[in-house]
Amino acid sequence: MLNVVSYNVHECVGIDGRRDPERIARLIQELDPDIVGLQEVDFSPLGGRKSHQLNYLAAATGLHPIAGPTIQRADAEFGNALLTRAEINTLELHDVSFPGRQPRGVIDAVIACEKKTVRVLVTHLGLHARERKHQVELLLKILGRDHERRDCTILLGDINEWRPQGFAIRRLNARLGRGISARTFPSFYPVFALDRIWVSPRAPLIKKTIPHHRLARIASDHLPIRAILDLSNGIRY
Repeated sequence: MLNVVSYNVHECVGIDGRRDPERIARLIQELDPDIVGLQEVDFSPLGGRKSHQLNYLAAATGLHPIAGPTIQRADAEFGNALLTRAEINTLELHDVSFPGRQPRGVIDAVIACEKKTVRVLVTHLGLHARERKHQVELLLKILGRDHERRDCTILLGDINEWRPQGFAIRRLNARLGRGISARTFPSFYPVFALDRIWVSPRAPLIKKTIPHHRLARIASDHLPIRAILDLSNGIRY
């Protein structure tokens, strides 16, 4: 079984305004994942608990960290991240930014997991429809660049698409198969399915979990989405 999570941690700032990586770490530990794709992680080297959030979360969970900063200034680093139980075999960071909008990127890693070679991509698409269209087209090209055989490809992300038949969802479903989704935003009263998981080829979905307890509702403005998958065969879910 493979336990995967996508989670927009909102710089570890909860809906109560507190910046508290410990709450995020506790929630990740509770979900007990093999792979976690994170968005809105603060990597800033500013000292104190509010900075180096990825290092803190990796140490707290025992997972291997990969940073994918999209905003890099002298006083700030911010972006996507990947945590895994397995070591990273190969890694690429791709820029999918749209001119005039906030920089966006994709973490593209290959890991060995359950005796299989798994390609994992983590991303966070933009807020504007034209921006997302541009980013999805680039993401599809990135997916097509890998000519080596992989047993499985997993895409984890905050897609920022609230329309079930929006362009981003339709295009990614067409390429990777129907994604795993649930209402994750806003965390205190989830209405929109912004956070999604795609698995190709489509593996059996054993369990989908979206925690709704108090810790999950306050730790970030998004809820995490978790999928437990059986990669032993290609049965569709």
